[in-house]
Amino acid sequence: MTETSLDSTIAENLAAVRARIAQAAAASHRSPDEIRLIAVSKTFGVDAIRAAMAAGQREFGENRVQEALPKIETLAADPVGEQLRWHLIGHLQSNKAKKAARPFDAIHSIDSVDLLRQIDAAAAEHRRNPEVLIQVDLAGEATKFGAPMVAVRDILTAGESCVAARVVGLMLLPPYFENPEDTRPYFRHLRELKQTLLDLGHRAWMLRELSMGMSHDFEIAIAEGATMVRVGTAIFGTRPRHQ
Repeated sequence: MTETSLDSTIAENLAAVRARIAQAAAASHRSPDEIRLIAVSKTFGVDAIRAAMAAGQREFGENRVQEALPKIETLAADPVGEQLRWHLIGHLQSNKAKKAARPFDAIHSIDSVDLLRQIDAAAAEHRRNPEVLIQVDLAGEATKFGAPMVAVRDILTAGESCVAARVVGLMLLPPYFENPEDTRPYFRHLRELKQTLLDLGHRAWMLRELSMGMSHDFEIAIAEGATMVRVGTAIFGTRPRHQ
């Protein structure tokens, strides 16, 4: 694919995704401005990201620290590089916490008090203030990560004493279903968990974000209260193999 056709394709895809977000928001009597689009650029190179940047996209999601760092460093030199916000949406091992705290503006995969404290200490060392979200395990799938529901309150409480990192909400990675409607109960459960935590007295600013919904089901997530949707394939196309 030529650079011109790549730019055109990604621009058209982004416009289509934004239209879908607007339609889903309107159907739920919400403003599209309430929903942040995270373009998931994992496995794609800087040319694809630059094409999305040219179409006005400023927030990008990556799964792995080691893959993201060269992209972040390269694109920092671009004219709009300072406007970019980078989200780590994949599982974060504790031994990568120090590396993740510096380049990422948001980390969606906090699943323990210990990991939160490591991120907070590293962020303070680098004089950074990343937003962090608690990844909640609502399905109990062995191949996925996340904090069990009984641990979420402990992580929120620990977040109150953070000096650099800021807990801002919850994240969900539900099971994959061919029919997006089958995912709705998981999205609804996360929204209800947020309300339960608010009713129990946890601070509203620590629960303002719900990161849920991907290319095939983000309309359902928006209907159930998503404030961040993580969309990759619908923007960048089929992912390269062997990544």
